Amino acid sequence: MKLKKLSLRTRIFIAMILLVLLSSILIGVVVIYQYNEETQDYHRERLIRKEKAIITSLDYVIKQTSFEVITEKVPLIFKSKIYEVAEVHNIQINLYDLEGSLLISSKSDLKPEVATKCIDAEILNNLLNTAEHRVVIKRDDEDATYRSSYNYITDAKFKPLAILNLPYLENDDFLSKELDEFLRRLAYTSLLVMLAAVTLAFFLSKYITKSLKTISDKMQATRLEKRNSKIDVTDNSEEITALVTSYNNMIDELEESAVKLATSEREQAWREMAKQVAHEIKNPLTPMRLSVQSFQRKFDPKDENIFQKVEEYSNTLIQQIDTMSSIASAFSNFAKMPAQKKETLNVVKIVDLALDIFSEDYITFQSEKDEIIATLDRTQLIRVVTNLIKNSIQAMPDGISPQIIVTVIDEEKIVKIMVSDNGIGISEENKLKIFEPKFTTKSSGMGLGLAMVKNIVETYKGTITFVTQKNEGTTFTVTFPKN
Repeated sequence: MKLKKLSLRTRIFIAMILLVLLSSILIGVVVIYQYNEETQDYHRERLIRKEKAIITSLDYVIKQTSFEVITEKVPLIFKSKIYEVAEVHNIQINLYDLEGSLLISSKSDLKPEVATKCIDAEILNNLLNTAEHRVVIKRDDEDATYRSSYNYITDAKFKPLAILNLPYLENDDFLSKELDEFLRRLAYTSLLVMLAAVTLAFFLSKYITKSLKTISDKMQATRLEKRNSKIDVTDNSEEITALVTSYNNMIDELEESAVKLATSEREQAWREMAKQVAHEIKNPLTPMRLSVQSFQRKFDPKDENIFQKVEEYSNTLIQQIDTMSSIASAFSNFAKMPAQKKETLNVVKIVDLALDIFSEDYITFQSEKDEIIATLDRTQLIRVVTNLIKNSIQAMPDGISPQIIVTVIDEEKIVKIMVSDNGIGISEENKLKIFEPKFTTKSSGMGLGLAMVKNIVETYKGTITFVTQKNEGTTFTVTFPKN
């Protein structure tokens, strides 16, 4: 899972745990490094202290001896004393001549054999050429580390008498126990700190994300078409307060913009509606005006056909008045939102009844069942069906055998009404405009039929869709929920 996909609360948890974990690891690494350094210093200083103490003891033996103080007499000088000194200081003591051959050792089973008990030539060279005349060799065996120091012991005139070798075993058991104990305590402490960090992270993340969650919920609920409430969050950080202030300012600006947009849309809608009404009304007014003017010019009371002419003029005016009345009714019906009446209807019966007003014999009705019950408005359902059929009839071109099939289908929770025709179809450029008010491809009509159908269907939480193929026909499908 990518980190950027994690929630802020999860990120805080991970950050706190990693912080404690990394700090504990860092402390452990530093402690181990410091332990190793201190251990090396401890063994180095301890070996130096032992060297000084043993050299002091050996010098005392040399001063007290009755033998001649020369290299060859060293085994006799320290014949018994070397064991006492080694035992007192708890360390093995080896004495070599200046050529590197073993003279005497505090280890009883170590016998002077020149072939096998000699100091390496490189050590002798370093011992001779260093300013301190001291060499320390470190070697690692399987389970232990040894330091072996080489130093001169001198006579009373500070003339080198022999080479002192101290094999020193680095025993870290005690220090290792201390380190293990410390690391164990560090682990316990880190565990407690981690638990505290998790607890702190829980409450801290809850505190931080609470305000962000409130802001997020408000933003998700923000809608242009309704009044949005502002966020009222107190006791927050400067950043959260700035975010809340920005959101509230945005809400104010959004409301102002929504009011301006709604006003503009209403004004535009009224302008478009006024233009359409004016255009539709002008159409019948022109023949009415011409009829009246013609009647004025040709009126002759003595004409024997005067009554016939008056009747013709009257019929023309009535026809145009009826046209104007139908225009007014169409706009009135479109503007009027359908009342959401709830009637338990047999949809099959109502659709069949709606087809009775059409005399065209090429309209066919079919249904899988004789009864499909749904809760709808009887009048509005009839309006939907009749408008769809009228639209199909008007889509029929000349020169074909028209066919319109109306089908009612029962599904689990919805009822589906399909109106199919074999007309001219809908072109690609008109598909997006087909449900727009006043859009029409016909020479007559106002283009309100499909817009009215869509308005009714959506009022009842239904859907209207269509599939079409140019010059082969169109199928409109309306679905209504049964309840």
